[in-house]
Amino acid sequence: MGHPAGLRAGTRYAFSRDFRKKGMINLGTYLKTYTVGQIVDIRANGAVQKGMPHKVYNVTKSAVGVIIYKKVKHRYIEKRVNLRVEHVSLSRSREEFVKRVKKNAELKKKAKTDGTHVHLKRQPAMPREARTISMKENVPETIVPIAYETTI
Repeated sequence: MGHPAGLRAGTRYAFSRDFRKKGMINLGTYLKTYTVGQIVDIRANGAVQKGMPHKVYNVTKSAVGVIIYKKVKHRYIEKRVNLRVEHVSLSRSREEFVKRVKKNAELKKKAKTDGTHVHLKRQPAMPREARTISMKENVPETIVPIAYETTI
């Protein structure tokens, strides 16, 4: 006998809901408002699909139109897909960026009033500072395995 090749073959876990998350979908999922230009993540059965966030280009009463870039050989084709709101969640990828832009604008404004120069570029994590460890009260301890003994 060969492998099953039906429509839902091999989807035992793909379409099942998580443990203690069965039943009706939370109402908050339907109450979120999406606007054109927002960035969203496409969710498949609750699991957030790793990858690119996508832009919303159209909003209807129960779905959002999303622009997806599909790789075809050597190029990316723009595909416009309509997804129900259950399968979409607002992306948090821009949060840090927007926060940084606002903070930089504030710092720039303050620097302009003070007449000083401020460095706004992000810096990579630098190596930690050197430190010395005192062994005065920190005596080294020798660790040896306990001998295995059999008692019958």
